Amino acid sequence: MSGDTCERTTDEERDEAEERAHLSDVDDGCGCAEVWEHLSEEREAASEASGLD
Repeated sequence: MSGDTCERTTDEERDEAEERAHLSDVDDGCGCAEVWEHLSEEREAASEASGLD
C-alpha cells in the first residue's frame, strides 16, 4: 500500500469539504426549505454587498 492512497483520500475529503462549505451555517437535519432559504439569504447578502441590488 502506498502513500498515494492516503493523499488521494485527503484530497477528496478536502474537495468534498469545499463543496459543502456554503452550507456550514445550516443545522444538521434541516430540510430542503431551510437549505433553500439559507442559500437565498446568502445570495441576497452577497448581492447587497456588491451593490447589484
